[in-house]
Amino acid sequence: MLQWYDYIFIIVSLVVIVLALLQGGKSEGASGAITGGGLNIFVQRKERGSEKIISWLTFGFAIVWLFLALLIMVLNTTSASSGGDTSSASDSAAAAAMVLLPFLL
Repeated sequence: MLQWYDYIFIIVSLVVIVLALLQGGKSEGASGAITGGGLNIFVQRKERGSEKIISWLTFGFAIVWLFLALLIMVLNTTSASSGGDTSSASDSAAAAAMVLLPFLL
């Protein structure tokens, strides 16, 4: 059965997909793909206006998605092991804290 955080994860996943699809391409379109104009991948190009907002929103929601994925993993691990031995539950909580710690610092 899905928990409340699973529904939030699904919504955030859909938002990340939509925002990624809204991002503009870096090449000149179909003619650039045929002639090789899109080979300048690392060319500095400033994003302006709505492109910059969509880019920052995509980055922000991707970070939220990552933390939700780790949180769901931790919650499912601790709830699955809480029915049994309490030492394995504390071990899994410690392992989850070690996974999340680098992201929090």
